[in-house]
Amino acid sequence: MRPEGRTLINVRQGQFGGPGGDTSGYGGLRRVVEMPGATERPFGEWFDGVVDVLEELLGDKADEAIQYVVVDRGELTLHIAREHLLEVAQHLRDDQDLRFEMCLGVNGVHYPADEGRELHACYPMQSITHSRRLRVEVSVSEDDPHIPSITGIYPMNNWHERETYDFFGIIFDGHPSLARIEMPDDWVGHPQLKDYPLGGIPVEYKGAEVPSPDQRRQYR
Repeated sequence: MRPEGRTLINVRQGQFGGPGGDTSGYGGLRRVVEMPGATERPFGEWFDGVVDVLEELLGDKADEAIQYVVVDRGELTLHIAREHLLEVAQHLRDDQDLRFEMCLGVNGVHYPADEGRELHACYPMQSITHSRRLRVEVSVSEDDPHIPSITGIYPMNNWHERETYDFFGIIFDGHPSLARIEMPDDWVGHPQLKDYPLGGIPVEYKGAEVPSPDQRRQYR
């Protein structure tokens, strides 16, 4: 799938996206959330060269592996099919013309309105050799939140993948020890998902129950 133009993600009303979470008392703010679609060639700067090298290395699998390319605000993002993530990551790290030696972790994002692609994993990559940065992004559905772990290629992603699993529920297949890193092991749910209660949940502490923030005082 190669989106064209800009993709509407959400229309937010109020300071924090809705009446239930707007604790400012100001509900008049309206913000349209859009994501840029596929960028047509030429991409500009060094971007074309990197994509050309990657397509050559992938060969016949290039069209399937690289779903689309986005250049926005001077940044290059490669949207990669999860089935080809490991191969793409290996090429980005090892090829002499690419040499993205560092993966600076993985960030999870939840777009509930992006049907079939609600969960996104974003990998910032840096080439020390060529002084370049790009972003690799993989999208999966909430019903099938599996993405291959790249810890075998970029070992420092170990903790980042655990954190993304903990907060977003993305399951990194092949991770050496995929377990919660900050929430208790028996915690139900993933707090960074957009459908998680905005005001939090009541917390039991020393025999007393502390109400969630949105229930502690009247804001309207």
